[in-house]
Order: sequence, then C-alpha cells, then structure tokens
Amino acid sequence: MIVEKDLLTIKEASEWASGYLKKNVTTSNISYLIQYGRIKKIGNNGYLFVNKQDLIKYYDSYLGKREIKWKGKLGEDLNWALSFDNLKEADTTKHVHRLHPYKGKFIPQLVEYFLDNHTDAFKKEVYFKKGDIVLDPFCGSGTTLVQANELGMHAIGIDISAFNALISNIKIGKYDFDNLHEEIHKITKALRQFIADSKTVAFESKLIEELASFNNKYFPVPDYKYKAKRKELDEDEYSAQKEKEFLPLYQKLTNQYGIQLRQEKTDSFLDKWYLQHIRAEIDFTFNLVKQIKNIQTKKIISIILSRTIRSCRATTHADLATLKEPITTSYYCAKHGKICKPLFSILSWWERYSKDTVKRLKIFDDLRTDTHQVCLAGDSKTIDIIEVLKKKNTTFAELVQKQKIKGIFSSPPYVGLIDYHDQHAYAYDLFGFERKDKMEIGPLSKGQGRAARDAYIKDIAEVLNNCKKYLVTDFDIFLVANDKYHLYSDIAEKAGMKIVNRYKRPVLNRTERDKGAYSEIIFHLKEKIL
Repeated sequence: MIVEKDLLTIKEASEWASGYLKKNVTTSNISYLIQYGRIKKIGNNGYLFVNKQDLIKYYDSYLGKREIKWKGKLGEDLNWALSFDNLKEADTTKHVHRLHPYKGKFIPQLVEYFLDNHTDAFKKEVYFKKGDIVLDPFCGSGTTLVQANELGMHAIGIDISAFNALISNIKIGKYDFDNLHEEIHKITKALRQFIADSKTVAFESKLIEELASFNNKYFPVPDYKYKAKRKELDEDEYSAQKEKEFLPLYQKLTNQYGIQLRQEKTDSFLDKWYLQHIRAEIDFTFNLVKQIKNIQTKKIISIILSRTIRSCRATTHADLATLKEPITTSYYCAKHGKICKPLFSILSWWERYSKDTVKRLKIFDDLRTDTHQVCLAGDSKTIDIIEVLKKKNTTFAELVQKQKIKGIFSSPPYVGLIDYHDQHAYAYDLFGFERKDKMEIGPLSKGQGRAARDAYIKDIAEVLNNCKKYLVTDFDIFLVANDKYHLYSDIAEKAGMKIVNRYKRPVLNRTERDKGAYSEIIFHLKEKIL
C-alpha cells in the first residue's frame, strides 16, 4: 500500500535523494530511473509522482550501490543509462552477435540506443531513421551492420582485415538452411569416422577415467574450493604438488598409446598452438569444407570451423583469451579447481558450434529487414566506397550515390590495445588470407607512446576526412572510444569537425580479469562550420 506522504514529484524526489545519498541527484537522474524501469511512475490527476520507498529500495540494492560507487570513482557525468546493467549476457550476445569471438566489440544495445528513434533525458534528438544509410569505417565483427538491419536501415562497413570482413558479411548473409544442414551433417559424419579410426579415442577415454579418479580424491567438489577460499590450504603449493603427482601417469598413457603431442615444426600459428591429432582433424575437416559447392554455405561452415579451432588451441582454460605458452600435458586449472587436460579432438566443439550457429542464423533471419548491408575489405583512409561497392552490390552503390550516407556509428581501435590480425592468427593461417598488420591503426605492437598517439590522431582524422566525402551535409558521427590520452579534440580539429556532445558510459560485465571501474566516451561529431 502506497502512503500519500511517500509520493514525491520529480523535483522533490531529486531533492530527497540528494539528502539521502549526500550527493547531488538531478531530476534527469530520477527520470532515468523511471524510463529504464528502476522505479515505477505514479500518475495522479495529470501529475507524475514516484514512491520514496521505491527510491530507497533501488539506492540500497546491488545495482543502486554499484551506480553510486562507480560514479564516485569515475565522475558524476557518467551516463548510467548506457550501462545496460539490466541486461543478461544472453541479451548482449543475442543471435548472430555471438557467431564468432572478437575482442573489442561493443554490445548491440549501445548501437540501438543511438540509431533508433527514441529520445530520453540524455539522448534528446533522433539522429537516424528507417531507410537511412549508416557507415562503420572500423567494422570489426559487424555489430553496426546487424543492428542497422534490425532497425530497417542500410549500412556499409569497412575493415582492413579480410577475416573481419568475412565475419561481418556472414552475420548479415542469407542462407539455404537445408543445404547448410546437409553439409554440416556430411562433415560431422566423416569427422566421426576419421576419429574412430585413430588410437586417440581410446587414449582420451582412459585419460578421462584416470583424471576423474584423481580429481575426486584430491580435488573433491565442493570441499576443495571451500577450503581454498578460506585459506585452509595453500592452493598454489597444493595444486603444484598434485599436478606433479599426476604427470607421470599422463606420460605413461601417452607412451602406451603412442600419442604424438607436438607437431614436427613450429613455423606457423597452426604448427605451434595445436596438438598433432587436433591439427590432423583441422586439416581433414578443412579439406571437406573446400569441397562445398554452395559459396554461402562454404563461408558459414568456414566460420564454424574457425570458431571451433579457436577453442581447441593448446592452452589452459584460464589463458584462452590471452595465450602464453603451448600446453601439451595435464595441468592444474585455476578456473575449474582441478587437474585438466589438453584437447585431443575438435569433434565436441565442432558439433556444439554447428548447432549454435544455425540456431543463431535462423533467429536473425526472422528479424531481418529488406535492406542492404555489406562490409568492404579495405583501408578506410583511402577507400573509394562507391567504386568498391559497385563490385559487391550495384543497386546499393546507386542508392548511396543518390541518397548519401546519413552518418557514422563506429568504435575505432584504441591506442596500443589490440593487434587485430594476431587475435585471429589461426584463421589467417588456415584460410590463407593476406595479412595487413602494418596498416592497422593503433596496434598493440606500436605501444602507447607519443609517436604512437600522434600517428593515431593522424590516421583517425584521415579516415574521417575520407569518409565524409560520402556523407550528407548535416551528418552525425558517433565514435566510441576510451580517450584516456585526450586525443579526440585534435582528431576532430584535423577532420574539420567539432565535438558537440560526449556520452560517458560505464563498461560493465567485462570478460577480462580486471573488473575495476572503467568507462568509455561516445563522441558526437558534426561538421565544423567556418
């Protein structure tokens, strides 16, 4: 039951909350809580009220406390509406957005926020509408293209990486699902037979049996983790001892079954990071993929294979995202709290990803709109968008010439953070794509020093100057960046643009081990009128 004295107007609520939290809470903050369902709005004779008890529950909740804590660390200008803290991982990786792992991509809801037709206390204008053309000159894995399609907009992506362009185009492609099912079934059947004829199956079966017995004895669930968390045992010392104890048994089994662990050479990524039998399965499966006649089917199955072999690298479970040294023996797994083993077959991951991929493609196929999307492989600093697009889709090229591009939504690479070709080195080795590492902007290999930052400013400005030739006069550009070196004012100046707004958002649910408070800025740029 709502007590009348607890009903507050928006202004009264901001004043009350400021006193309750001992910090400034604006009317926009209260409006945000209403708009995003954190508290209920109550109407009475044309007036809008909120319940003070709802405010107390929110501010005392986990989400409320986290918002207050993060704003204390990152500043009151943090736009919490862009945290999307109410979403589950399944929402932020919906349908085709999880077709293939990719470092540095933004979540689809962030794209939707700026492309769709809603307004709120923070986004006060609508910048794009159905039928508009959106450009992403740092396309990555194609998030902007997919969301533009969902919203009934056309979109062009550009990426220097041929593999990135492949991922992006596969996400928005159309498929013959009957043919896709048929080819996946044929390959899976052949792979099972290939494995059945090897001694690896018997070896791994025996190894799993021995591991289960050993782990049940020395790493019982949940007792072991309970003791480790309470420091009743020294996890590092104990795990190292047990890891050493199991190793002779592992070596005995490999010798008994004649298992060759390492490949004879380490010249390429595929040579170095895969056990011998895994590599044999990869080559066997890839040869079958190359025989597929339907080009679209071949492309999507290539991505299934790429996703599969990424998960089968010879590394620990904890180091899958950031490789250290190849692992060819049993090891203590900090992630699972027991002795784990390397993978000896790609079959289980191949089957899992095959089903998952088809399911995601079908979900998106039901959502897609009749619009154009394409990712062009090329250098955004110099590419002639119209001429390259003509070779891919003449109808779309004519539309771009006639209508022009309404604006940009993109996330440029951050300075010195990721070597984009290296993160998919296995795919470049397998598919034979040409690598253009030297043309990456702001790669990890060049660091974050003054020279790297100056080069970054120059390169991003060149991209914007090249792209704006294809934009409408009153364009809107949104760039997502972690601008800790304050480079974007210089970038805007060199591109003949001005920053008209900054949206500072908290980045939650990060996959890295460092889960500390972290923010990025969405810069809104427009043409600078001289």
